[in-house]
Amino acid sequence: MGVNAPYCLWSFILTVIAGLQFDPITLPPETGALRTDVRAFIEEERTSGTLKERSASDDGYCPEFSRKLGARGWLGMMWPKKYGGQERTAFDRYVVNEELLISGAPTSTHFVADRQSGPLLLRFGTEQHKTEIVPAIARGELTFCIGMSEPHSGSDLASVQTSARKTDGGWIINGTKLWTSWAHRADYMITLVRTTPLDKDRHSGLSQFVVDMKSPGVEVRPIINLRGQHDFNEIMLTDCFVPDAMMVGDEGQGWSQVTSELGYERSGPERFLSTFALFRELVRVIGPTPTPTEAAAIGRMAAHMMTLRRMSISVAGMLQEGRSPNVEAAVVKDRGTSFEREMPEIARLLMPAEPSRDPDVDAYARALGDAMVLVPQLTIQGGTREILRVVIARGLGLR
Repeated sequence: MGVNAPYCLWSFILTVIAGLQFDPITLPPETGALRTDVRAFIEEERTSGTLKERSASDDGYCPEFSRKLGARGWLGMMWPKKYGGQERTAFDRYVVNEELLISGAPTSTHFVADRQSGPLLLRFGTEQHKTEIVPAIARGELTFCIGMSEPHSGSDLASVQTSARKTDGGWIINGTKLWTSWAHRADYMITLVRTTPLDKDRHSGLSQFVVDMKSPGVEVRPIINLRGQHDFNEIMLTDCFVPDAMMVGDEGQGWSQVTSELGYERSGPERFLSTFALFRELVRVIGPTPTPTEAAAIGRMAAHMMTLRRMSISVAGMLQEGRSPNVEAAVVKDRGTSFEREMPEIARLLMPAEPSRDPDVDAYARALGDAMVLVPQLTIQGGTREILRVVIARGLGLR
């Protein structure tokens, strides 16, 4: 049936039986030259020593690298030129991100802003946002975090309780945001709050604001993860004043904005390539003469990866057309999470090794250790599996 058979089967099942749409899309030929350029750039950075092999203690934060990407026009690639973008396609952006992820390049400095904050401000923000903030994101000069989850909300965003009260010239925000990645390094946070009290329609009364992280009343508390790293944070907002000009769009528009963001957040190659280093090392240690069992397992993982990639590219095609593929993006995220969760389990069965975070051990043991402590995080960020399946069920009219 060929290497695309798993994708074709999935496409048929999802389209005909479930009612979802994952059109087969081939990346345009011109993306091949771009891919070559990105690989050459990465190799130059690696040769010069500015791009080193990621270790278990490396969190991917490198402002200098992000600024270099911005200088090459590889941030904000789809955005209008008058706002610092390049007016390139979603497929161009996909290729750049795919190559950066596979190479292990440091992307955490710019990733959130490039993936969703910039597009959100371009779609719903004011002209001030577009002229003052968005171009700086494209240059790799501004970092963002996303204030969605809360202590008692998690992925159920409609239940957020952080409130904003109108005052002269702006709003006073009080509440707590939790599991906020990179907040301790962010310049701004786009946060979801209630501007009117919660009523029977939980989706109404929600608005979003751009919060300057240096504002009085913003306290960032670290949450140390299983790897001993400081990625996550708890953010306490206490009588934090935000000017009227920093509201994103109109009051009460927050829910539609958030759901549009999730199409970007849940469907990219990062949803199935986060454990790619382990797959690469597994193939290396097995070598060129695998046993039938090893060959079957590697083939199965490769087929799943190719299927997810085709589905992810299909979503990129929908974004290119200006559509909001929220349900399809949720499917990619759910299936990608399942795949990444299985990766270390299968690897340990094939090639038993003691997982380690020590940078001096064998690369396979280190990749296995990184994957095992990373996977629990992947099942939460971007929406838990339970929430994703609720989104899918509602999109199909089953709930």
